[in-house]
Amino acid sequence: MLRSVGQAPVTGSGKDPRASALGAAVSRLRRELAGNPGRFPDRGIAEDELAVLAAMAQGGQPDIQRMRRSLLLIAGAIGSVSALGPALMQVRHAVDLFGQSPGPVR
Repeated sequence: MLRSVGQAPVTGSGKDPRASALGAAVSRLRRELAGNPGRFPDRGIAEDELAVLAAMAQGGQPDIQRMRRSLLLIAGAIGSVSALGPALMQVRHAVDLFGQSPGPVR
Protein backbone atom coordinates (compact mmCIF):
# COMPACT_ATOMS: atom_id res chain seq x y z
CA MET A 1 0.00 0.00 0.00
CA LEU A 2 1.42 3.38 -0.97
CA ARG A 3 0.54 6.57 0.83
CA SER A 4 1.69 10.14 0.62
CA VAL A 5 4.05 11.57 3.20
CA GLY A 6 2.03 12.94 6.09
CA GLN A 7 -1.07 10.99 5.18
CA ALA A 8 -2.50 9.12 8.13
CA PRO A 9 -2.99 5.39 7.89
CA VAL A 10 -6.59 4.30 8.14
CA THR A 11 -8.35 1.16 9.21
CA GLY A 12 -11.20 -0.47 7.33
CA SER A 13 -13.57 1.81 9.26
CA GLY A 14 -11.89 4.90 7.84
CA LYS A 15 -10.75 6.12 11.27
CA ASP A 16 -7.10 6.88 11.92
CA PRO A 17 -5.81 4.17 14.30
CA ARG A 18 -3.64 6.80 16.03
CA ALA A 19 -6.78 8.74 16.91
CA SER A 20 -8.38 5.54 18.21
CA ALA A 21 -5.32 4.87 20.39
CA LEU A 22 -5.40 8.45 21.69
CA GLY A 23 -9.11 8.22 22.46
CA ALA A 24 -8.66 4.95 24.34
CA ALA A 25 -5.71 6.29 26.33
CA VAL A 26 -7.53 9.49 27.23
CA SER A 27 -10.61 7.50 28.29
CA ARG A 28 -8.51 5.32 30.56
CA LEU A 29 -6.79 8.28 32.21
CA ARG A 30 -10.11 10.09 32.64
CA ARG A 31 -11.61 7.04 34.36
CA GLU A 32 -8.60 6.59 36.62
CA LEU A 33 -8.53 10.29 37.46
CA ALA A 34 -12.25 10.25 38.27
CA GLY A 35 -11.76 7.21 40.49
CA ASN A 36 -8.78 8.68 42.33
CA PRO A 37 -9.91 9.93 45.74
CA GLY A 38 -6.89 12.20 46.17
CA ARG A 39 -7.43 15.92 46.23
CA PHE A 40 -4.94 17.98 44.32
CA PRO A 41 -5.28 21.60 43.25
CA ASP A 42 -4.73 21.11 39.52
CA ARG A 43 -7.25 18.31 38.97
CA GLY A 44 -9.47 20.69 36.98
CA ILE A 45 -6.61 21.54 34.63
CA ALA A 46 -5.98 17.84 33.98
CA GLU A 47 -9.68 17.22 33.33
CA ASP A 48 -9.92 20.21 30.97
CA GLU A 49 -6.87 19.15 28.98
CA LEU A 50 -8.08 15.56 28.78
CA ALA A 51 -11.30 16.94 27.30
CA VAL A 52 -9.22 18.82 24.71
CA LEU A 53 -7.35 15.63 23.77
CA ALA A 54 -10.59 13.66 23.61
CA ALA A 55 -12.08 16.23 21.23
CA MET A 56 -8.97 16.07 19.02
CA ALA A 57 -9.17 12.27 18.95
CA GLN A 58 -12.81 12.50 17.80
CA GLY A 59 -12.34 15.25 15.22
CA GLY A 60 -10.30 15.28 12.04
CA GLN A 61 -6.66 16.22 12.08
CA PRO A 62 -5.33 16.94 15.59
CA ASP A 63 -2.90 19.78 16.21
CA ILE A 64 0.29 18.04 17.32
CA GLN A 65 1.72 21.07 19.13
CA ARG A 66 -1.55 21.55 21.03
CA MET A 67 -1.61 17.85 21.91
CA ARG A 68 1.90 18.12 23.33
CA ARG A 69 0.96 21.23 25.28
CA SER A 70 -2.05 19.42 26.73
CA LEU A 71 0.15 16.47 27.63
CA LEU A 72 2.58 18.72 29.48
CA LEU A 73 -0.22 20.43 31.37
CA ILE A 74 -1.73 17.08 32.34
CA ALA A 75 1.65 15.73 33.45
CA GLY A 76 2.23 18.86 35.53
CA ALA A 77 -1.21 18.65 37.06
CA ILE A 78 -1.10 14.97 38.06
CA GLY A 79 2.62 14.25 38.00
CA SER A 80 2.85 13.62 41.72
CA VAL A 81 -0.01 11.09 41.71
CA SER A 82 1.98 7.92 41.06
CA ALA A 83 -1.14 5.75 40.73
CA LEU A 84 -1.96 7.62 37.51
CA GLY A 85 1.52 7.18 36.01
CA PRO A 86 0.83 4.16 33.80
CA ALA A 87 -2.32 5.73 32.30
CA LEU A 88 -0.45 9.01 31.74
CA MET A 89 2.32 7.14 29.92
CA GLN A 90 -0.30 5.50 27.69
CA VAL A 91 -1.55 8.98 26.73
CA ARG A 92 2.00 10.11 26.07
CA HIS A 93 2.67 7.13 23.79
CA ALA A 94 -0.58 7.80 21.93
CA VAL A 95 0.40 11.46 21.41
CA ASP A 96 3.83 10.32 20.20
CA LEU A 97 2.15 8.27 17.46
CA PHE A 98 1.34 11.57 15.73
CA GLY A 99 4.97 12.60 15.46
CA GLN A 100 8.29 12.22 17.11
CA SER A 101 8.32 13.65 20.62
CA PRO A 102 10.91 16.40 21.17
CA GLY A 103 11.97 14.91 24.50
CA PRO A 104 10.85 13.25 27.70
CA VAL A 105 7.81 14.45 29.63
CA ARG A 106 8.88 15.30 33.14
